[in-house]
Amino acid sequence: MADAFQPVKYSPLSELPLPAGGIELSERHDIGKVNVRGNPEDAAFTVAVEKVLGVELPLVSNTTTSTEEYTVFWLGPNEWLIHCGENKQTDLTVALQESLQGQHVAITDVSDYYLVIRITGAKAREILSKGTPFDVHTSVFKQGDCAQTCFGHATILLHCVDENSVYDLQVRWSFAEYIWTYLVDGALEYK
Repeated sequence: MADAFQPVKYSPLSELPLPAGGIELSERHDIGKVNVRGNPEDAAFTVAVEKVLGVELPLVSNTTTSTEEYTVFWLGPNEWLIHCGENKQTDLTVALQESLQGQHVAITDVSDYYLVIRITGAKAREILSKGTPFDVHTSVFKQGDCAQTCFGHATILLHCVDENSVYDLQVRWSFAEYIWTYLVDGALEYK
């Protein structure tokens, strides 16, 4: 009998060059991603989600809430993205479905739709400023904030992990190589 098929997960970033200076880039392989939609004015919805996550949903635009296990991003008035540990998204999806049973909600595993690029370094903010019209200055974009914006010609979810030098860019797989190359080119002047 032939060996069972074993799928191999391949990243579009696996063989791309690293930046020359000013920043470091890495792909965050350790993240599962679940999108949740529901009515935040319905206490049954918010309480059920909080029960599963152990943290309240962020209800203010462009903010996040987090625990050791989860980071919850505000995406819109009735939409959130939850980052969890790698391969934990199925368990999270099932727990949310059970907790929200009978309610009008949407829960979708989007782990294979997006990937996350981490940019770190003293010049991270300057390089981000080259590609996005969104103001990433520390007086506007603070630690824990997030924003859906564009970077070059791609849409991203930008997260300020540490306002001094650490940002995560979540992007569709189909645009990942483009974003990575843009960041590498943007770092050339800092060699």
